[in-house]
Amino acid sequence: MKRIVNVRELRVNDIPYVGGKGANLGELTSAGFQVPDAFVLTTAAYDYFLEKSKILSKVNKELSSIEKDSDQSLTDASARVRALFEKHEIPSDLMKEILDAYAELFPGERGFVAVRSSATAEDLPDASFAGQQETYLNVSTPEDLLDKVRKCWSSLFTPRAIAYREKQGFSHDDLKLAVVVQKMVNSEASGIIFTVDPNTGREDIIVEAGFGLGEAIVGGEVTPDTYMLNKGHMEIVKKRIATQKWKYVKGADGRTERSDVPKEQQKAQKIDDRFIIELASVGRQIEIHYEMPMDIEWCIEDNKVYIVQARPITAMGGRSDETMIEPADDAVILTTGLGASPGLTSGSVKFYDEGMSLDIVKEGDVLVTTMTMPDMVPAMSRAAAIVTNEGGMTCHAAIISRELGTPCVVGTGNATNVLKDGMVITVDGTSGIVYFGNIIKESVGQTETEVIVAPSVPVTGTKVMVNMSMPNRAEEVAKLPVDGVGLMRSEFLFTNYIGEHPQHVIAEGRSEELVNRLAEGIGKVARAFYPRPVILRTSDFKSNEYRDMKGGLDYEPMESNPMMGWRGCSRYISDSYREAYMCELRAIKKVRDEMGMKNLWVMLPFVRTVEEVEEITEMMRSVGLKRGKDFKLYFMAEVPVNIFMADEFCKYCDAFSIGSNDLTQLVMGADRDSDILGRMGYFDERSEGVKRAISHLIRVAHEHGIPVSICGQGPSVYPEFTEFLVREGIDSVSLNPDTVIKTKTMIASVEQRIMLESMRTKTKQ
Repeated sequence: MKRIVNVRELRVNDIPYVGGKGANLGELTSAGFQVPDAFVLTTAAYDYFLEKSKILSKVNKELSSIEKDSDQSLTDASARVRALFEKHEIPSDLMKEILDAYAELFPGERGFVAVRSSATAEDLPDASFAGQQETYLNVSTPEDLLDKVRKCWSSLFTPRAIAYREKQGFSHDDLKLAVVVQKMVNSEASGIIFTVDPNTGREDIIVEAGFGLGEAIVGGEVTPDTYMLNKGHMEIVKKRIATQKWKYVKGADGRTERSDVPKEQQKAQKIDDRFIIELASVGRQIEIHYEMPMDIEWCIEDNKVYIVQARPITAMGGRSDETMIEPADDAVILTTGLGASPGLTSGSVKFYDEGMSLDIVKEGDVLVTTMTMPDMVPAMSRAAAIVTNEGGMTCHAAIISRELGTPCVVGTGNATNVLKDGMVITVDGTSGIVYFGNIIKESVGQTETEVIVAPSVPVTGTKVMVNMSMPNRAEEVAKLPVDGVGLMRSEFLFTNYIGEHPQHVIAEGRSEELVNRLAEGIGKVARAFYPRPVILRTSDFKSNEYRDMKGGLDYEPMESNPMMGWRGCSRYISDSYREAYMCELRAIKKVRDEMGMKNLWVMLPFVRTVEEVEEITEMMRSVGLKRGKDFKLYFMAEVPVNIFMADEFCKYCDAFSIGSNDLTQLVMGADRDSDILGRMGYFDERSEGVKRAISHLIRVAHEHGIPVSICGQGPSVYPEFTEFLVREGIDSVSLNPDTVIKTKTMIASVEQRIMLESMRTKTKQ
């Protein structure tokens, strides 16, 4: 593996080698979004430095010496580890490679770059690692670049990074660090796009904006403007204009420095409406490309929008068990801000300022501070709630609070002035209000406030299931009122549990490792949802995606159109891939038999012919997987032949699950990755042709006693599409976790309307 690679060569599956930032920048570049040029020092460069410096054993010794309950022990060990990195020079041959790549970014001139850490367990769908490693802006000399690369490597072992990994259950041995070196954009304005509201889970687009470089917003040092847009119509529906007195800029000597915002601009809207709408549109296109809600960093220079990062949203509000309050008339509001992480709790204020010991924050305290920093994660994990002066929906306090499930209010402007140490307060992270006293307690004979528990989610005749990606979120997602997992994608297991091409693993004699690691990830989800069914879609990578895996170049062909190429069932039955697929089947068998998770079922993707199905059925039988009462076989319905020959395919499966993305692509002849066709409206699940195909499938399948589900993106995005499905008699829908509550409520409403319409018809007759 190369030690340095241009970002244009990377894709999202390269996380094991270039980390979350590097892989996502490559994915965005390949998809045609405007991304500043960059190169990445891969994990091979990190490994090479460790090998030549011989410090790894010393690092592990320091980590093992940390006392579990001592923040000071953590801080001291971190300092010793970072000192090990500081006193060893980068090997001369690697140093030359770095400087050569830097020179290629700026032929014949001096240029400024951002040097960003990119860890292999960062920006994942189930963990953000927000602020855990370091970033350096406006680096402009070879000496400074080499120094900052080394500092980025050592930042894998900051106290905050070590504590966060412990909290999230990541092994220190499993992480490596890549470094992104990216051309600086001298931002006039910058900010974040959320493609869903991270606090409520609603399908609104949130754009945050501030003057200057984006580090002030991400770090929570300033409170940005917040604009909310309706995703369907791209209309601005709400604005929250913040006061910004200073900004980060590139100084005269090239260093990053603070600069005062002119007084007449401090309370002004940070960007024009046209930019707000353009940013929301770009965000929506990125969400469509990734097929999941996204958190996106942007900046503007010379009226041109650049995307500098995108990652899956790791945590959202809208929890179904949330308690809401209707405060008494005499309830005292102490301060208000932006509800950044939902929930309601009371506790005693513990004021924290820079330089104080984090040990002062005890379990159940309400942490009040100007802004949180990554170093404060240990204290944040103990706090019952968090309130800050500064920050927006994307600041460190907001992101970490949502991951921890801790109520949080940011951007109050005055919390550290009006809240006093020891004061008992109530924090409503949903509405962004801080009250005096514990207004949710009930005293004998007198209720200080009316407590209203959120209404229970209605029962529906249509089963509502959930789409799952990362096993580490299974316990959290399993708390939702769903009937099981309608789609678990095994691709995420390969990218995050294996990280190598399966045939490469097998060729090295590690078949059992492949089986065991797949079983480990599958088992986590099956166990969390037991006894509810978990439908695992076996691997559906395309050849270009497989090629990007470690060892993939040796096994994958170059296809001009991989989306319609060697994928799904055609891959399983081929002589070259059969053994790899058998490992998947053995992992499934292991979870069902050795772990006892009989709720695990299988779904086959991209089914083209009956002959494929017959051969795969025999492969399943050879490992002991047979259709029966407790083992169901689903087919994805995503190729038009599945519709035309539904009566034949019904003989070989227990259910269909519509993949609306690929079905739309193939019915409409519209490349799902084409931004042009997407903007022109060709790729749309609501197209009449797609709806007719779905109607036909449901009718024919039901005639043969076969249920039909849908696991594509459509029901999570378009309410009217969900209503169409319910009226057509869909048996179940599988949704993204953040849309379960609202969609289930809507389904209940549709079912009730259908029942009333039926009653009226009978009455007229």
